[in-house]
Amino acid sequence: ARIFRLNTRIAFAIFVIADLLCVAMGMGVPIFCIGFGFLVGWYIAKKVTTRTADVREVLRRVLLYAILTSAFTFLVMSVMWGPTISMLFDPTSDFANFGIPMILYDPKISFVGWLVLMIFISPFLQLLTTLFSSYLTLLSWVKNDGSDRPGTQDAI
Repeated sequence: ARIFRLNTRIAFAIFVIADLLCVAMGMGVPIFCIGFGFLVGWYIAKKVTTRTADVREVLRRVLLYAILTSAFTFLVMSVMWGPTISMLFDPTSDFANFGIPMILYDPKISFVGWLVLMIFISPFLQLLTTLFSSYLTLLSWVKNDGSDRPGTQDAI
């Protein structure tokens, strides 16, 4: 299909717009970005397997592209939630009424936990969903012995 033959930069630009839309739909909480990782992983695996049949190269590119997409989400979350870190050093900050769920006993500790969740853990979860989806897609590719592309049986 033509969509899998897109230039990598154009595909990444489309991802950037879609990822920003996912962040906006979640109102700053990247839950949709994590779910979007499944679609991104499938696309990455399909795109890479249309260009090369070497399994080592396929796995290397899938990992590289998954890390790049997750790094972009990390960048967006850092820009979005990073400035609120300064509240930790302000003694007059009201963490209890900031609007985040109080998941831990102390409002300040809950705030720290929320920032860690938003900035670090959520992009990592997106990476995991992207890799999982890519793995499943590549598993079906290997199961078919790469019969959708000529010459891939020799590489497996």
